[in-house]
Amino acid sequence: MKSSKSVSVQVFDSDIAYLLPNVSVPDSRQMESRSSRLKQACILVLGMCIFGIFGLGYYCPDKVCALSPAQTLRIENNIGKPLRRVSSKAGLSYDDMLNEDFSFDMDSHDVMVFLHMQKTGGTSFGKHLVQDLDLKRPCTCPISRKRCHCFRPHSNQSWLFSRYTTGWKCGLHADWTELTSCVDRKLDELEEVVKRRYFYVTLLREPISRYLSEFRHVQRGATWRGSRHFCKGRPVTEKELPPCYEGENWGGVELDEFIACKSNLAANRQTRMLADLELIGCYDQSYMPKQDRDRIMLASAKKNLQSMAFFGLTEYQKISQYIFEETFNLRFSIPFEQNNSTVSSSTITTLTPEQTARIAELNSLDIELYNFAKKLLFERFEQLKAKDVDFNERFKHLGELVIRNSPTDFDWDKFDDSTDTYD
Repeated sequence: MKSSKSVSVQVFDSDIAYLLPNVSVPDSRQMESRSSRLKQACILVLGMCIFGIFGLGYYCPDKVCALSPAQTLRIENNIGKPLRRVSSKAGLSYDDMLNEDFSFDMDSHDVMVFLHMQKTGGTSFGKHLVQDLDLKRPCTCPISRKRCHCFRPHSNQSWLFSRYTTGWKCGLHADWTELTSCVDRKLDELEEVVKRRYFYVTLLREPISRYLSEFRHVQRGATWRGSRHFCKGRPVTEKELPPCYEGENWGGVELDEFIACKSNLAANRQTRMLADLELIGCYDQSYMPKQDRDRIMLASAKKNLQSMAFFGLTEYQKISQYIFEETFNLRFSIPFEQNNSTVSSSTITTLTPEQTARIAELNSLDIELYNFAKKLLFERFEQLKAKDVDFNERFKHLGELVIRNSPTDFDWDKFDDSTDTYD
């Protein structure tokens, strides 16, 4: 066997000159001089790049320097896994609240924020929050003020931000975009300036039923015209959101007319109200193509929903109640009622196949969002159920408490529940 030999190869300046015949080979002093100048140039370029990055981030207007729509938002829909990019604007998440040492601290500065979407059963849930929770210091609702006091045990600061406690301080039926940019500022105006922890809660409803329920509500004269649809520091303009009707309201509207209005916010309302609308240019339809707009809005709504401390589904009242109680370690003194017979259910039977198909098409984003929410809700339910050694007894007697403190004595029929104004 031949012994292996190491071979060394030397490359001389003349070899480079041979490969690059048109380039003269400098002497060593020239090489050192050029090397020094090259290092200086590299340092200068690197410094300019760093300065440019910081300068661009500081001075560039919102969204002008943003990534393309395809890169703007990435979401992982793997149920049960934490999201990689959860906005701090959404407050503490459900996953945060599952930690063993977590508790909703009413004695400190924890605040529950109720995002109330139209025709999802939010009015009933809002009443449960101020009337039926078993608390050390129950809420009180003096008729003279037409608002409820939900104060902390040892101070006159509110632990709940909702229509029945603070009113519509962030706008009538404020959405995620409005609330997250407004709540802290409004509470600072009402109370002392402190650092608070926020816990967002909401309810969703099966989209077709919700849409038809809103149609019937509008048909009876509701308008929600007090809504500002605030986004990026300003309310929506009439050009961005043309009215669907003339006059005081849209009373008596027929379903086909309701469906035909392109600016009718009833379509995909839940997706829009849960999304970060700044990502899609707010209500400016020319900001990006509709396909990109819908895709990003839906992804954002899913992300924000999954990041919320709690959400429930109108069609699953008992499961939603159980998840709320286990998540916040609070108990309701009565069981939630499941009402499967609604105005919308009777309306569905009168629809033509064309109307049914058109309504489903208009609410396609909400349908996908609801399916996502339903899967997530049952995953959370099974997760909490597995940890509860007394689940069967707890679930069987949900809402059956020997009330330590009597619920507030309040006549809801006399409550100023106008949906056309806010304060």
